[in-house]
Amino acid sequence: MDRSTPIKLIARSYTPDNYGVLQPTRTERTVYANITSVTGVEWFEGGRNGLNPELRAIIFAPDYQGEEIAQVGSIEYSVYRTYKARTDVLELYLERSKGAQGRSA
Repeated sequence: MDRSTPIKLIARSYTPDNYGVLQPTRTERTVYANITSVTGVEWFEGGRNGLNPELRAIIFAPDYQGEEIAQVGSIEYSVYRTYKARTDVLELYLERSKGAQGRSA
């Protein structure tokens, strides 16, 4: 399987500043994936559940650490579902992130 497309997995956390106000912190890691379209069934079922499925990223399972955002090219996607296909393979199902951060550059 060709896992040659670099993607960024992005984790968000919140830490308090000097005034106790929680400030967002992003941690990014680059991993390699095979990017495919979602199946018609995935697209249809996702739409019925209020999602907008677009891509499936197939990665090496130990590379995933629960990140909620995946950046493919310049576009950020939300990870709405994962599926462990085999012992060493994990599928990330992605939908376009909403808001300004999800827009392409």
